[in-house]
Amino acid sequence: MDFSNLPMYGIFNQSCGLAALGSLIVILAVGYVGSPLIVWAIAILAVLYGFTAPPVLILIALVLFLIFLIKPIRMMLVSSGVFKVMKGFMPKISDTERTALEAGVVWVEADLFSGKPDFKKIMQEPYPSLTADEKAFMDNQVNRLCELIDPWKVWKTRELQSEAWEYMKKEKFLGMIIPKEYGGLGFTALAHSEVVMKVASRSIASCITVMVPNSLGPAELLLHYGTDEQKKYFLPRLACGEEIPCFGLTEPTAGSDAGSIKASGELFKGEDGKLYLKLNWNKRWITLAAISTIIGLAFRVRDPKNLLGKGEDLGITCALIPAKTPGVVIGKRHDPLGVPFYNCPTQGHDVIISVDAVVGGVGGVGHGWKMLMECLAAGRGVSLPAQSAGGSKLVTRVTSAHSVIRQQFGVAIGSFEGVEEPLARIAGFTYALEAMRIFTVGALDKGMKPAVITAMAKHYATELSRHVINDGMDVMGGAGISMGPRNLLGEFYVATPIGITVEGANILTRTLIIFGQGALRAHPYAFKEVNACEKNDLAGFDAAFWGHVGHVVRNAIRALVLSVTRGYMASSPVSGSLAKYYRRLSWASASFAILADIAMGSLGGALKFREKITGRFADILAWMYISTCVLRRYEAEGKKEEDLVYAEYILKYAFVQIQKAFDGIYDNIKVPGLRWFFKGWMGAWSRINSMGSQASDGHGTKLVQTILKNSQQRDRLTDGIYMPKDPNQQLARLENAMDLVLKAEGIEKKIRKAVKDKVLPKKKVGDLLDEAKSKNIITDEELKTIKAAADARYDAIQVDDFDQASYIGHH
Repeated sequence: MDFSNLPMYGIFNQSCGLAALGSLIVILAVGYVGSPLIVWAIAILAVLYGFTAPPVLILIALVLFLIFLIKPIRMMLVSSGVFKVMKGFMPKISDTERTALEAGVVWVEADLFSGKPDFKKIMQEPYPSLTADEKAFMDNQVNRLCELIDPWKVWKTRELQSEAWEYMKKEKFLGMIIPKEYGGLGFTALAHSEVVMKVASRSIASCITVMVPNSLGPAELLLHYGTDEQKKYFLPRLACGEEIPCFGLTEPTAGSDAGSIKASGELFKGEDGKLYLKLNWNKRWITLAAISTIIGLAFRVRDPKNLLGKGEDLGITCALIPAKTPGVVIGKRHDPLGVPFYNCPTQGHDVIISVDAVVGGVGGVGHGWKMLMECLAAGRGVSLPAQSAGGSKLVTRVTSAHSVIRQQFGVAIGSFEGVEEPLARIAGFTYALEAMRIFTVGALDKGMKPAVITAMAKHYATELSRHVINDGMDVMGGAGISMGPRNLLGEFYVATPIGITVEGANILTRTLIIFGQGALRAHPYAFKEVNACEKNDLAGFDAAFWGHVGHVVRNAIRALVLSVTRGYMASSPVSGSLAKYYRRLSWASASFAILADIAMGSLGGALKFREKITGRFADILAWMYISTCVLRRYEAEGKKEEDLVYAEYILKYAFVQIQKAFDGIYDNIKVPGLRWFFKGWMGAWSRINSMGSQASDGHGTKLVQTILKNSQQRDRLTDGIYMPKDPNQQLARLENAMDLVLKAEGIEKKIRKAVKDKVLPKKKVGDLLDEAKSKNIITDEELKTIKAAADARYDAIQVDDFDQASYIGHH
């Protein structure tokens, strides 16, 4: 008999459907918020009971939950077996890899890696500002140094002017990171960054000279690891420039792979009964080495007679060696793309030093790798991001002025959409660079050393600035390629690949460090699992593994729910137009977290060799971080209406990059037996349900209009660069011409209107000035302004030329 048409059957069927839907919603809700296992147990048992499941099924479920809820039983019956399997699957971590992994701390990258970032907490992270003393130094000493530097003369003579060099030493530019108690300036990371940024906007070669002694080197190592005697002797001398430092790390066979250095030191006992080291090295790409008086050196120590009782191979060690020590070879220089800073080789042949010269004394022997990794964890976040921001701000200032001044076909080139497009990228990327620079140094000024964050800051800052200068050169055209004192971008363009290669080459930073290191450090459980396996710690493994399982379940459900709802189920700490970007970041974070676990689970230790995959994961993590920095900047600077277009422009760009990386992972991740699912189904869904789209043409137009006028927005966007007062300096010349041209625009409109009204004949504006004045269409003052603007425009667009002797002489 068919009951399907009876009313009661329909009601019953509908109620079962609603019950099933309600149960599904409950399960998804429990998983979405990451509820503990006891909540899962209650929810699932309630669902089984509600559906009148057979008692035996309910009993089985209850027993299984009790096994997993009672830790000793779980460890004995389940975790022990999983432990045995996982020990054979876990990647092997070398001592050098472990030291690098343990260097520094995790910060907001852990939130982004978690799948459930707490943006309310993140938006309360410090957004630092300069102290009164630091501001005074920027306004006085830093500006004065920039005045003393003649960038073209530095480029032409390949030397920093002696007056500028002496001023650097006198005003302790080489001792910014050294505390005041040792005679240094004791600057915050922000102030250090601001100085580098401003000097970079004047001269890259001079900037590097300031930058390096305050980066990884003798001062940094002594501050953290030196003995009291070493600090008291060296730090005051380094602070005032009495000692010029360099640091020898890279070698012909050890560039980014610094752990493979071959420089060696052999421990021996001298005739006086004291311990000495005999050193041999061949280093290259060592900044300031040719003029250094003290060489910081990284080398491997051997103790063949076991004098320290720690075996023969004692590992990487750092020491300070006076450059005049017999056997030390300095004086030669490399030529880094013609950028005239001291970048040099150095060798040492049977150089004898006391073991007391080791950083930290005899106790520092063998601890050099840890020192280097911890110092790099902080240093990457300051110098090169600051240099990138300074250069990009200069490009923004120069190209915006040039786009107003320079005309083609009788129209300012900034009015052409073809020029507008790169100008929008220049301005948008500059906003993002500044946001990342300040947010990152805020963490450093808290005393943190977030190694993954600073690696991202270095890589993506230098890459973004490379885009900026390339776009800048396109906008400048012939003015960009003609070297001379009027060309403000040429040195920055030539020098860009240098920043890409130092402090870890960008390719390897992206593919090996950011995700390779971040996958273990920032993940809430992965590193704990690895450690537990290596230490044969079943209890530790049990806690980490089942925590990891819960983490996977939660993120799988969050990724599903947020994908289906396009992020709208996520919370946002703000309201308004930017709220959706917080929600999409939560969506991206959940998707990233579950995919990362799938990649680690399916590929295991082989993942670190799948560098195309790890590079895409790095892109997602980095663009989530950049987006977070942009949102933090917008909030910290008072949510100015005129800044909204910048924030939205770069956030849209960021999500396009995130989407591109996700698509690449879905297309190429090889999960055994499931590649068809990820490439075919997940990849298709990802493209249909894209996280974002590029900013519209109109959005770019609106952004560019803010920099094609003398606005507070333009000033704030480029704040912190050197602005010369001498009208004969090219930047001042451009600014003056832009100001006059903008003033003349209104006057020209009056003349064009008169032509349209047939009061004046149809001619070019420049040919109608006197007639316009005679007919009182414009005033005497307006006539002067428009003529001054024409003269200033013509002068500003000139490029340098040289007679043959001068041309040969400066090359």
